[in-house]
Amino acid sequence: MLSATTLVTRPDFTVTTVDCRAEHTRWSETEAHGDYRIVLVRRGRFRRQADGVDADLDPTVGYLAVPGEEERFAHPAGGDACTSVTVAPELWEGPGAARAVYIDAAMELTHRRLLDAATGGDIDYAMTEQLLRLVVFATGQPDPRPRPDDQALITAAREAIIDDAPQAAGLRSLAALLEVSPYRLSRLFSQHMGLSLTRYRNRVRVGRAIARLDDGELGLAELAVHLGFADQAHLTRTIREHLGHTPAVLRRLLTAEDRN
Repeated sequence: MLSATTLVTRPDFTVTTVDCRAEHTRWSETEAHGDYRIVLVRRGRFRRQADGVDADLDPTVGYLAVPGEEERFAHPAGGDACTSVTVAPELWEGPGAARAVYIDAAMELTHRRLLDAATGGDIDYAMTEQLLRLVVFATGQPDPRPRPDDQALITAAREAIIDDAPQAAGLRSLAALLEVSPYRLSRLFSQHMGLSLTRYRNRVRVGRAIARLDDGELGLAELAVHLGFADQAHLTRTIREHLGHTPAVLRRLLTAEDRN
């Protein structure tokens, strides 16, 4: 079952949150849309097929949609939630075909601040600023499309890291889980995702830190342990590397005072 809530509507953009609470592994019926969209996953995983191209989506990978595409969806991992940003053609600087896009930690923070500004009331400045930043980032990425077998391997590696599989604690054990050499796994992942496995793993952990701080988490030492960092200093270094901010600054960015 899908439920959609429109947060903001303006002449040149609309922001909608979509929640899927039903578990269905099969592809949905084909749909057709006539708009330009950026869709970002807030929670969970699902699959999309557009014009014969499959994409596996989660908080680290969203997708772009353009008018005229025929698309289908499947939700094999159960419930999920996403944000759909529809923009007018004059705001679209992206490609003319559907594709998946990597969402780094900085863009996840932008995504959250966009939603916070939408619900906080400052639509025409604070929220619009975050929205335009998101559009420029997402539509400006290259389109690396791996072969199907390579795509399946990359997807499996992402899922193992996101799901905290015990084997994902190290590159060699992750490669053994996926029955591939560490060298091949590392090379293919970097080639098609545009970043190393190490940085991707840290990006997932930084995303969890953003969510916890946004939910009011106060104890950084406890947070570091929970997310698998060696200590609080390690957490601080990693967040600064991905976002350019310390956890303390990040917490302020996620508070009401700095949203408006």
